[in-house]
Amino acid sequence: MVEGLFSPFDPDGNEPKPKRFRPVPLRVLIPNLLTLLAICIGLTAIRMGIEGRMELAVYAVVAAAVLDGLDGRLARLMKGTSRFGAELDSLCDFVNFGVVPAVLLYLFTTHELGSIGWAGSIVFAVAAALRLARFNIAIDAPKPDYAQDFFVGVPAPMGALLVMLPIYLGHLASVNLPWLTASVSLVYCVVVGLLMVSKLPTWSFKKSASRVPREMVLPVFFIAVLFAAILFSYTWETLTAGAIVYLASVPLAAMSYSRRARADAAAATPASKAVPAKAAQIDDNEAKDDVRLH
Repeated sequence: MVEGLFSPFDPDGNEPKPKRFRPVPLRVLIPNLLTLLAICIGLTAIRMGIEGRMELAVYAVVAAAVLDGLDGRLARLMKGTSRFGAELDSLCDFVNFGVVPAVLLYLFTTHELGSIGWAGSIVFAVAAALRLARFNIAIDAPKPDYAQDFFVGVPAPMGALLVMLPIYLGHLASVNLPWLTASVSLVYCVVVGLLMVSKLPTWSFKKSASRVPREMVLPVFFIAVLFAAILFSYTWETLTAGAIVYLASVPLAAMSYSRRARADAAAATPASKAVPAKAAQIDDNEAKDDVRLH
């Protein structure tokens, strides 16, 4: 009877027990550490630009672009992908490829235009943010097979390297017309921002370049080392040539995308016509059977 009147003594009975979180695997932390390292390098590029060490600032942006290409692939390889890592990577891309190159371009040339030059940098940074937001919401959207090798618009890392083309050219040839140089750089900055938010298809080679044939492994290593040597020896020439070649490839990518889309539509058309024809043949056979029965 006493046991029914009083509940058992439990001093922690009314307090919720704390949840026990499992330790985070190291394979999840390593890609995120690379992303954080990329943010640190990108922010350091701004300091280098303020101090006038523009070559080191450009190197930092290039290094951040390399790390951006590695962290996602490393996460998938190590099976360490996470929602946190995806959000952190998107924030890193906005800082490194939206804010940093816009500030560097302003420090190098467009500051001659005052507020108008700064407005151009803001336009580019906002375009990078919109580009990344569109990419995030469309990443899981179904795509036709031929579209796997294309981006929609210029990707943010490439946009960052493209928008710094006036910096490359400024180190190759000195033009003592600061206002004209700043005006051309401003227009070019806005154009690159529009390319990022546009729907122009650009090459990504994600599908075709996902695997390297065994006989091409050593040549790929050799080309990578050769490119790195040329980049560090002839920095401005290499980056200028790369930017010009990429800009020239944009219309070629658009034509390739249209050609593949037409080919895919042409391949799908006979199949779609065959289904109604087959259904009509079945209906005719059924009608003949009905006549025979009657």
